[in-house]
Amino acid sequence: MAARGVEASTGGEISEESDERGSMWDLDQQLDQPMDEEAGRLRNMYKEKKFSAILLLQLSFQSLGVVYGDLGTSPLYVFYNTFPHGIKDPEDIIGALSLIIYSLTLIPLLKYVFVVCKANDNGQGGTFALYSLLCRHAKVNTIPNQHRTDEELTTYSRTTFHEHSFAAQTKRWLEKNPSRKNSLLILVLVGTCMVIGDGILTPAISVLSAAGGLRVNLPHINNGVVVVVAVVILVSLFSVQHYGTDRVGWLFAPVVFLWFLFIASIGMYNVWKHDPSVLKAFSPVYIYRYFKRGGQDRWTSLGGIMLSITGIEALFADLSHFPVAAVQIAFTVIVFPCLLLAYSGQAAYLRKYPHHVEDAFYQSIPKSVYWPMFVIATFAAIVASQATISATFSLIKQALAHGCFPRVKVVHTSRKFLGQIYVPDINWILMILCIAVTAGFKNQNQIGNAYGTAVVIVMLVTTLLMMLIMILVWRCHWVLVLSFTLLSLVVECTYFSAVLFKVNQGGWVPLVIAAAFLIVMYVWHYGTLKRYEFEMHSKVSMAWILGLGPSLGLVRVPGIGLVYTELASGVPHIFSHFITNLPAIHSVVVFVCVKNLPVYTVPDEERFLVKRIGPKNFHMFRCVARYGYRDLHKKDDNFEKRLFESLFLFIRLESMMEGCSDSDDYSICGSQKQHRDGNESMNFTTFDTFGSVESVMAPPVGVTKRTSHTVTGSSQMSGGGDELEFINGCRDAGVVHIMGNTVIRARREARFYKRIAIDYVYAFLRKICRENSAIFNVPQESLLNVGQIFYV
Repeated sequence: MAARGVEASTGGEISEESDERGSMWDLDQQLDQPMDEEAGRLRNMYKEKKFSAILLLQLSFQSLGVVYGDLGTSPLYVFYNTFPHGIKDPEDIIGALSLIIYSLTLIPLLKYVFVVCKANDNGQGGTFALYSLLCRHAKVNTIPNQHRTDEELTTYSRTTFHEHSFAAQTKRWLEKNPSRKNSLLILVLVGTCMVIGDGILTPAISVLSAAGGLRVNLPHINNGVVVVVAVVILVSLFSVQHYGTDRVGWLFAPVVFLWFLFIASIGMYNVWKHDPSVLKAFSPVYIYRYFKRGGQDRWTSLGGIMLSITGIEALFADLSHFPVAAVQIAFTVIVFPCLLLAYSGQAAYLRKYPHHVEDAFYQSIPKSVYWPMFVIATFAAIVASQATISATFSLIKQALAHGCFPRVKVVHTSRKFLGQIYVPDINWILMILCIAVTAGFKNQNQIGNAYGTAVVIVMLVTTLLMMLIMILVWRCHWVLVLSFTLLSLVVECTYFSAVLFKVNQGGWVPLVIAAAFLIVMYVWHYGTLKRYEFEMHSKVSMAWILGLGPSLGLVRVPGIGLVYTELASGVPHIFSHFITNLPAIHSVVVFVCVKNLPVYTVPDEERFLVKRIGPKNFHMFRCVARYGYRDLHKKDDNFEKRLFESLFLFIRLESMMEGCSDSDDYSICGSQKQHRDGNESMNFTTFDTFGSVESVMAPPVGVTKRTSHTVTGSSQMSGGGDELEFINGCRDAGVVHIMGNTVIRARREARFYKRIAIDYVYAFLRKICRENSAIFNVPQESLLNVGQIFYV
């Protein structure tokens, strides 16, 4: 079918935005005023949640398996990566131990457990959780699809500040220039990509280090056998991810608790037996003496020492499962002292046997408990790997919700816990890359160098984001913000300078992996942004629609057309294409916008916003479905059914508010404004994916047509009950899901990198990503795709 251009109206447009707040929930408040108190209680639900002392201790114990597995298994490989060429001076062991002690104190204990963890988004952690907090406190979201009614959500918590405060100045500075918003997004994406790198490197180094214990008691086994054992464990680990951790999760905490108990006990034994003088490492003077002896090896050894604090980002990303107080208790009471004892014990052993540094952990284990310890170490390494894999899945889901990752299948693996998800495509990518790293490097040292690079970059990103959180969210004094930022940057930049020396010794791996994911995520976000801008600039004037009359210049046939669009306001271009090229349109038209908000969840009762577009006899509605970055489109979710339930509720409530039915905002009692729509010329071509009008208007296959009358534009419903009966009849006649398929092409005069990004990278990602129809479980027989092409 030949496409015809749509003439944009230059007349006044009825704006779909007004100064009135609105939603169906708002209308409920108008009808039942005491809901204000209940809404206030819901809005502060997370903050008011308190736990008994016994429950808090129980949650602290359970957090060991989920949050601290990665950090707890670091003693397996720290000393070998610190001294990969052997120990030349026994005093270096004391200096290295002192650095480990104060690294654990400054970064995990003071920075993360007691500061960063408090910057959670209603209990959610990770770089995108911090970004969501910033998006709610400043307009830094690069896709401006938020409506003022979104701020009325019970989960949309934010603080306010004085107009002339330092926070307000920072907010205006961020919002003023689009390049600053873009830079903030890139910073978040870099941190996310590095955490994904952690999800690849943590299983590799943890499992390989644990399996390396075979060589200590079985000297005839070579390194190749150890690598094969590690690969078999890794394949098994990734192969069972689709079952989720719900069934075996209860084992994680006991395993990790036994691990901490054993390493602390062995550490105390080694300190007592071999060299109690290592406890002098608690004095920071030995750090000074360590570096005073000079040499590049001592400086680059910081890259190995930094591995003692790996797992802190997984700690923050997995925070959603437990209250912050439980995480803090677990670290200060169990994790921190046990790790100090474990490292002190290894240092004491190495003071006596410095030539055993390659297998320091297993060599320091008493022979009588060697094999039980080997089994526990292997299980602890698996638990640590699972923690980082789960954290990676969560971050991918958050990136997906922010429009920064191609649509992939997300499976909810637990009916009890919302956060337990499985992403099949990412799982197999992680497995392939993890096996490649393990089999390619074959030793802990190079993997450790790669691991250290990823961890330090994530720490730097978190520090910069925390600086903005402290200013905009916590409204801290600039002196406190400056002190925290400078202290963190001094420590982390010191580590960063050390890992730069190891880029050519394996440190390049996370950089390459992160670069690949960064290109994918940024190109996808760029394409998503351009598609949204196209929808915004090409939307049709409401004045033009209203000028067509109730029939829209066409025959209105029985049925309901659900027109999916990126827009939360305005009439999309695909609809104008319909009514200028087809002789008929459905009796009821509902514009459906599905958008993600910078909140962790949207309560079910606040999911849908419904409003009427135009007079009643047009039978046109808009429905906005809102989701948080943790909300899932589950298979058992009947999206269409819930949409119609919200629509029917809207009509019933509207009929109770006489005289307010023609509002053009989400509030029934809103007002209309008129303004001119500044249409920006766009170079695009439209095309059709259907062959006939009948394919659009016919009821879906298998749907019984219960009504035979044709509704014309002059039909007028006398009341809410009549309109409900009318819409139910149209629904029985058939529902067609009309989805836009906007294709982006680079202009011929565009620069070569833009042509590669748009015509090849983005086009490939669009081709392999999941369709929107699959996400919303739309039956293929009732699906209609309408394509458009535009050039950037």
